[in-house]
Amino acid sequence: MSRLILFNKPYGVVSQFTAVSGHCSLKDFISLSGFYAAGRLDADSEGLLLLTDDGSLQNRISHPKYKLPKTYWAQVEGIPNKSALKQLRRGVMIKDYKTQPATAELMSVPENLWPRTPSVRFRKHIPTAWIKLVIHEGKNRQVRRMTAAVGHPTLRLIRFAIGDYSLNDLATGSWRLCHI
Repeated sequence: MSRLILFNKPYGVVSQFTAVSGHCSLKDFISLSGFYAAGRLDADSEGLLLLTDDGSLQNRISHPKYKLPKTYWAQVEGIPNKSALKQLRRGVMIKDYKTQPATAELMSVPENLWPRTPSVRFRKHIPTAWIKLVIHEGKNRQVRRMTAAVGHPTLRLIRFAIGDYSLNDLATGSWRLCHI
């Protein structure tokens, strides 16, 4: 039987068990051994990180050929208009790569949102908005690059779901073990 850990990764934590200068690691939160991250979430991002002790399951979760949907909540600078959302839905150029089409829609501030430490930098005269993005790939810093490409840099990024697994009521820094 495979085991899967759903972890709500806090801001500033790296997605590995070995610490990197100035950052906490998974070892600071998860005491079980023999687990490996199925995918990555950069230190500047928060939210759902899946870990498993089953290499085959790890591959099915993280390999791009399975196109597992990943749902993100992005707090962005400014208020995206219909044109910006349409661009995200069609795919945007980031560096020399065009992203696959995404689901993109404005959303309310997420319910039960935990505070981030350090807090997001706010500008007095520039509003912010939240976008729900669902992508099926996972290039390095892809969501951040996508929102920047349409003129709305990401200020805070939370991965809410991977496939059928989601944060739901999992507090930041907490984890839950599932048997599959």
